[in-house]
Amino acid sequence: MFEKVLVANRGEIALRVIRSCDELGIRTVAVHSTVDRDSAPVRAADESVQIGPPSPTRSYLNAAAVLEAAARTGAEAIHPGYGFLSEDAFFADACENAGITLIGPPAAVMARLGDKTSARATMVQAGLPLLPGSVDPLAPEDALELANSIGYPVIVKAAAGGGGRGMRIVRRGEDFAEAYRQTQATAQLLFGDGRVYVEKYLERARHVEVQVLADGHGRVIHLGERDCTMQRRHQKLVEETPAPRLPDGLAERICAAAVTGARAAGYVGAGTFEFLVQDGDFYFMEVNCRIQVEHPVTEVVTGIDLVREQIRIAAGHALELGQDEVERRGVAIECRINAEDPAADFMPTPGLLREFVPSGGPFVRVDTHAHAGYEVPPNYDSLLAKLVVWGRDREEAIGRMRRAIGEFRIEGDRVRTTGDFLRRIIDDERFRKAEHTTRLAEELARAATS
Repeated sequence: MFEKVLVANRGEIALRVIRSCDELGIRTVAVHSTVDRDSAPVRAADESVQIGPPSPTRSYLNAAAVLEAAARTGAEAIHPGYGFLSEDAFFADACENAGITLIGPPAAVMARLGDKTSARATMVQAGLPLLPGSVDPLAPEDALELANSIGYPVIVKAAAGGGGRGMRIVRRGEDFAEAYRQTQATAQLLFGDGRVYVEKYLERARHVEVQVLADGHGRVIHLGERDCTMQRRHQKLVEETPAPRLPDGLAERICAAAVTGARAAGYVGAGTFEFLVQDGDFYFMEVNCRIQVEHPVTEVVTGIDLVREQIRIAAGHALELGQDEVERRGVAIECRINAEDPAADFMPTPGLLREFVPSGGPFVRVDTHAHAGYEVPPNYDSLLAKLVVWGRDREEAIGRMRRAIGEFRIEGDRVRTTGDFLRRIIDDERFRKAEHTTRLAEELARAATS
């Protein structure tokens, strides 16, 4: 096992990783920007290294500074969390060249799956179902011809995109050329890669993903599916497991497809295969080569520490469980409490937290780095806390989440949160009956401001 791990992230996920390392007897190094010098992860780690100013590009995205901090402190491995450098194949390759273990898949696998077009090609070869569309990037005129043949609406996506960014829905042929051009420009700006591709857009889809674990000894298992349908701007707000009201046998087929895809890609580590589901059919969408924000719901129903498994796999250990030994009990739901204003199109609202009192009670988990007196910076993702509940069934879990949201107290200068909006989601009849689609959150937001 590693003796020292550097955590190349911030906020709740950095604190989460540090805690699992501590339980494994591993010393930790927290890197931080100047604005995070007194953050919860820095206080929890054994050592800390300041790597730059608040700007992410000059701190948490500065691969050279992260590698220098690892070398200086003698860290044998780097855990990248999610976001920032977590799916950067060039960073993974740099770690390999420096003799430092990146806790994630090998650089070659990350490059293959991080690029959406090569990931789609890999899954086509593995026999996974895909939506109609292009496997490779196309010239604008060829893309328009393909969109016309598929039929509208279609969605234009950045090949190197992620996190719900770099995509546009096109509903009419006359709008396609401009949307294609704008998506290319956005992709170049966000990801340094202007390649985009086209696929059919499903109006009534649900978003279902599968958590997989794969070791370096040939064993691949899944830990079940999660429903991540509740989204705004293609970014998740509410997640739950198991996915409710899927047709008989569909969850098993989706999970089996994820394992097949992981084997075909030579995947190692913890990863998530994402699918769209509509009318009883499912379609591969992409792979996330990292720990997911919503990993706690899987941990709650399986009792498996996913971060611990990531670390063990990266250290060369075999998985301790076979597929038949994975047990899932009950239902878990996660709500993301963000510092943003749903009434202003979910605009981030940084500021000072004067009051921060997390929910409590039986079967409630809160993953957070925030506290009273914490200054929410404007430089990073707006996530303040992940509120997770467990119930014996979905009805009990929904009731518990409704209570827990109402109990969470956050007050701050200029700070607004998604708390009340999440309560409206939980109370919505379509959500309670599991009849919601990826459009429900935006419909509720429009109704609240009209």
